[in-house]
Amino acid sequence: MKRDQIEGMQGSSSRLDVMNFLNEMSGNFPNAISFASGRPTEQFFALAHWMAQFPLFARHFAAAHSLSEEAAVNVLSQYGRTNGIIDDLIAAQVGLDEGIACGREQIIVTAGCQEAIELCLRALFESERDVLLVRSPAYIGITGVAELHGIEVAGLSCAVDDTLAFLRAAVERLEGEGKRPRALYLVPDFDNPTGAVLSRAARLELIAFCSEKSITVLEDNPYGMFRYEGEPIAPMFALDQAGCVVYLGTYSKTICPALRVGFAIFPKQLGGSAERTQALMHKISQIKSLLTCNTSQVSQAIVGGLLLSENGSLKRLVEGSVDLYRHNRDTMLACLEETFKKWEGRISWNRPQGGFFLTLSLPFKFLGGEAASCARDYGVLAMPLSFFALDEEQDYCLRLAFSNVTPERIEEGIGRLGRFVEQRMATPAERAAD
Repeated sequence: MKRDQIEGMQGSSSRLDVMNFLNEMSGNFPNAISFASGRPTEQFFALAHWMAQFPLFARHFAAAHSLSEEAAVNVLSQYGRTNGIIDDLIAAQVGLDEGIACGREQIIVTAGCQEAIELCLRALFESERDVLLVRSPAYIGITGVAELHGIEVAGLSCAVDDTLAFLRAAVERLEGEGKRPRALYLVPDFDNPTGAVLSRAARLELIAFCSEKSITVLEDNPYGMFRYEGEPIAPMFALDQAGCVVYLGTYSKTICPALRVGFAIFPKQLGGSAERTQALMHKISQIKSLLTCNTSQVSQAIVGGLLLSENGSLKRLVEGSVDLYRHNRDTMLACLEETFKKWEGRISWNRPQGGFFLTLSLPFKFLGGEAASCARDYGVLAMPLSFFALDEEQDYCLRLAFSNVTPERIEEGIGRLGRFVEQRMATPAERAAD
């Protein structure tokens, strides 16, 4: 994406352009401090150690399949089972860390959570009448895939715990138009891009309503293990007694993005029917076999070996990064307070209880042109929230990621952002004097 394209981007731009923006903005402005990308910190990456766990998984695999270790390594080096080979270890890990009770037969291992999203949308959306529901602003990985496949998306522009009321209204409207609300996508814990958390009560109400309306809930949980304060809330999948929630997970944030290992967990009885679960998983497996054949068995073996070495849980592994991210969040909040206190009442931000992001609200629009100007002229990258929105309600907001920036760079970056804001808020006479 070229700079003139970035500058011309508005909230109504294609989701496909937004994904390019995320991937390429740092390359266009290499010297800028980036709050644009929610990448995990590299400080705790230990690739050599992780790769050294491969033999541990090979032995586990050999024992499970009555193979010699040499034969197991040969099998792992080949094409493999479409649905994955670490499903038993994933089931144990989500049970220990997230309180999710499931069996290995309910899991499909994917090439990152993004493939899980792609597969679910391809399998669930069967006709032009089917509509995807999302909270707006929403993670562009879901709205972008929907756009790619021509799936209609209905946005719920509301505070997080008002989701049910807005969902009811949207469903009533769509049904009145002869359409079928097919799935609801949510990030209940530390939402991307807003950092919001869905309360336990709201989760239960949404499960009840979606079950009644035969709406499948796609629960995406990349940030659930990164809580900095407050009491954990059970995932919707763990609360679901009706069989309407599909849980989407990933090891990109907890271990390493480059491994590209994610997964989808399906209810035993989708909408009360084991046959429906089996049919959906079979369809997804068929699609995956034609797209990626199988998730890299080498990557799966590294993840599997690491889980074995950690006795099935990732809690110890993420302790250091949780502390770092908490410190980064607190640093950013303190810098925002210091930088923008003179505009109290006109500029505001949220305090996320976890995750990688917070949002900042300004008294002027922050769209593609403003993002490019901020990067080019002030050396700081920030994501317009309008890029994630399905309407114009987020035109005055931006997302700030704090996960992969040092405290020193956060302090400098917020200072630069403050100078950009001050220039934009100055009167014409004041700007001319500068």
